[in-house]
Formats: sequence, C-alpha cells, structure tokens
Amino acid sequence: MRSQRPSPMQPPPDEVRRAPSAAVAEDTHWSRPECQAWTGMLLLGTCLLYCTRVTMPICTVAMSEDFGWNKKEAGTVLSSFFWGYCLTQVVGGHLGDRIGGEKVILLSASTWGFITIATPLLTCLGSAHLAYMTFSRVLTGLLQGAHCLRGILGGSFGCKTTGVYFPALTSLLSQRVRETERAFTYSTVSAGSQFGTLVTGAVGSVLLDWCGWQSVFYFSGGLTLLWVSYLYRYLLGEKDLVLALGILVQDLPMARPSKVPWRQLFRKPSVWAAICSQMSSACSFFVLLSWLPTFFKETFPHSKGWVFNVVPWLVAIPASVFSGFLSDYLISQGYRVITVRKFMQVMGLGLSSVFALCLGHTTSFLKAMVFASASIGLQTFNHSGISVNIQDLAPSCAGFLFGVANTAGALAGVIGVCLGGYLIEATGSWTCVFNLVAVISNLGLGTFLVFGEAQRVDLRPTHEDL
Repeated sequence: MRSQRPSPMQPPPDEVRRAPSAAVAEDTHWSRPECQAWTGMLLLGTCLLYCTRVTMPICTVAMSEDFGWNKKEAGTVLSSFFWGYCLTQVVGGHLGDRIGGEKVILLSASTWGFITIATPLLTCLGSAHLAYMTFSRVLTGLLQGAHCLRGILGGSFGCKTTGVYFPALTSLLSQRVRETERAFTYSTVSAGSQFGTLVTGAVGSVLLDWCGWQSVFYFSGGLTLLWVSYLYRYLLGEKDLVLALGILVQDLPMARPSKVPWRQLFRKPSVWAAICSQMSSACSFFVLLSWLPTFFKETFPHSKGWVFNVVPWLVAIPASVFSGFLSDYLISQGYRVITVRKFMQVMGLGLSSVFALCLGHTTSFLKAMVFASASIGLQTFNHSGISVNIQDLAPSCAGFLFGVANTAGALAGVIGVCLGGYLIEATGSWTCVFNLVAVISNLGLGTFLVFGEAQRVDLRPTHEDL
C-alpha cells in the first residue's frame, strides 16, 4: 500500500501504464454494425477464394479422361495449388504493409480470376497438358497466398503481423472482435469456405454435365472478376491503385513492424501443440477436399455430381456457425476457455475422423453421403477450437503465428494429397485414403489434448497478463 494517495488529476502509475493499452483495445473493437458489415464482406471473400480453389477437384475426373491422367498425375495437379499457396504466406503480408490489404485484395483477386478463366485455354498451347495445368494451379496458389486483409481499414488498428487470407483474418479478428464474440465471428466468416465449395459444387456439377469442364473454370473465374469490379467501383478508385503501384515501383520503405518474440513463442509447448493441431486439421481437410469428388464418381458412377458435391458442404455451413455459437455460449457460462477449445477439437478432429473411416467401409451411396457430410460438418468445429486458440495464445502476433501454422498445414496438404493419389494407385482401394485422414487427425488431436493451453504467451516476462 502507498502511504500517500495520488492527486485526483494524476492516476496511479499502474493506471498510467495500463491506460494506453486499454484505450487502444477499446478503440480498435468494432461496433456491432461494423462487425456485421465486415463479417459479411469477409464471408464473401472467403466464399470466392474457395469457388476458384475447388474448381480443379470437381473437374479432375473429366480432365483425367480427356488427357489420360492416372491417379498419380491427377494427385500432382491437385497438390500443385498448395506449393504456390504456402510460398506466399509472408509475401502477402509484406505487400499488405506496403500498399494496404484492400489493394492487395483487388490486385491479387483480379489476377487469379483471370488465370482461372484462362486455364482451359492453356490446353490449346500444346500436348503437355499436365505441365500446363500444374503451372496454372501453382500460379493460382501463389496469388491466393498473397491475398491479405491486413490494413483493410487503413492499417491503423494496432495489428503488426501479417500473412495471407486466413493468417491475416486471424490477426484482424484478434484485434477488432471482442473475445466473447470471436469464435462466432470467425466461424461465420470461415463458413464461406463451405459456401464457396457448395456454390461451385452445385453449379459446377451442372455445368460439368451440360457444357464440359471448361465452363466450370469460366464460371468461378467470372464470379471473381465480377467481385473485383464491384470492389473497384465502390471501395477503391484509380488513384488508390496508381498510388499502390507507385509505392511498389519506387520501393519505398514500409512502416516499422512490431517485434515478434520468436524465441519466447517457440519455447512454449502450447504453441507447438497449436501448430501441430492446425497442421493436422488443414491436411485432413485438404485431402478430403481434393479426393472426395473422385471417390464418389468412381465408387458410385451412377450418382449425380450435384448431390455429392453439394450436400456435405450444405451441412457444413450451419455446423460452422453453430460451433461458434456453442463455443461462445459455453465460455459465457463459466467453462474454462481451454476446456471449450479442446472439446471443439475432439469434435473437429476426433469424431470427424471416425466418420471418415466409415467412408472406406460402405457400399451404400446413402450411407456414404451421411458419413461424408458428418465428417466435413464436424471439421468446421476446428474454427472454434484451434483457429481461435491461436488468438488466445498470442493476440498481439496472431497473424504471424497462424501464418506459421498455415504454412505447415499447406505443406502437409501437398504431401497428403500426393500420398493419397499414390496409395489409391498402389492399392486400388479408397480405404487407405480415409485411414490416412484418421491417422493425421488423431495425431494432431492427441498433441493438443496433452499440451494445449489458452494462456497468453506473447507477453514479455516483465509485463502482466491483463
């Protein structure tokens, strides 16, 4: 206790030290109308990302028939996206710092939309179809990897770590959304991945049957360019783009970023548990995303593509939103944050892998649809588990940490999708693919259950966890 009370006009030293950070936290939180508006915008952005991303998996069977690809070659094309995707996790953030995230969105989306439309035309260049398609997917991954939201509100909300779409999104929400609303907001925005897959799965399957695989690329790329036109007309102008390009050409220095406590972060078992769990969830999701359309087409050749390309993702949308609502509700009822996060991972990695295993042991199309829908739907619980846990651990550098985890997940996705193709080719059975998904999922789950925590690890030892 102090022997003398401070002057009424002079707050105590503790309050002086805490006041700036508290004021910043208060100022940077979105109001409810702002949160609703940006949630809708980010939901649409995530949707369009996945519209173009899943075009190739839906068209793989038809393209394999046209070009004579075997499973290994198809796996090479499917996995090539992730090579480009994982290489630009940091580059996208660098550009976001330099010219603003909203400008990066416009430039990168317009480019990958154009490449998606141009992909069918590449087959006219010669007979090296495998090389052309692989090159196209690598470019798409590179450009979607550079899709950054950092700075979308002017870059002044205190977030200094950047990455690509989901790493930047993690950083953005950790700074702008209150903890009690974070899981619901993140899971709602992440539902765009299922919604985009659903749109391309439904419309793409019809186009595939009626107009050929080329029309699916035209459709998803065209939607992206329409969105780009809307952004350019209503949110950005010619002067903004000219200024952004001028900054890049003149190589002007960017603002000094805050220092990331590398050593402090990577000495914590909870950080490695988060990275391992995120890597497992991303890898298992990518394997299912890439191979499920081919599984249904080959195992149930008389089934309709619009059914198996739509129903699982239709189930996943409400499942994602519900998981966020349930997570925030349990925390508001007094359950420990880490307990809720681990419960979500048990559902998202553990129970979902059980239904994935069941896929390899059924000959009924109806049961296969139920198992696939349950597995994909339950995987969305990861949005309210590990994805938000990274924000729990390091809100000041959540984008950086998620970028590291997402890079690891993308690399694991490359290996997992390629390995899936080799296993199918070698064994002639789909069971090994779903066994692979189960093994990967449960390795990540076990690590998180043992070492996962929700206490902040990004604070200096001399700072208090406020």
